[in-house]
Amino acid sequence: MIGYVTIGASDFDRSVAYYDALLGTIGATRLMEIENFTLIGRSMQEPAIAVVRPFDGNGPTPGNGLMVALQLDSQEAVDAFHAKALELGGSDEGAPGDREGLFYAAYFRDLDGNKFCSFVLYT
Repeated sequence: MIGYVTIGASDFDRSVAYYDALLGTIGATRLMEIENFTLIGRSMQEPAIAVVRPFDGNGPTPGNGLMVALQLDSQEAVDAFHAKALELGGSDEGAPGDREGLFYAAYFRDLDGNKFCSFVLYT
């Protein structure tokens, strides 16, 4: 279904460094680098995140209602990922915790205000 999601960056190098450090905690690395585009993921066979300079040359803006949700393996992984996102300069949008008895999740915004969720489903 989803191949990759693009995230617009106001400071491309700073954003790539942010995602290198954050996504590196879940085993992701740079998979592709071309002008104005760096793809970070675990493999080309899994969905990935691309940090980009917006094509139109304007500054990036977070989408209203848009959020990227990353499924992790455990509550501890969600806690650690959220903490790392904040340590790297992201902002809190919802501390790790139970969500309606359905899943465990944490929410944050990146350096440019893009919203993310890390979660684990209850089994």
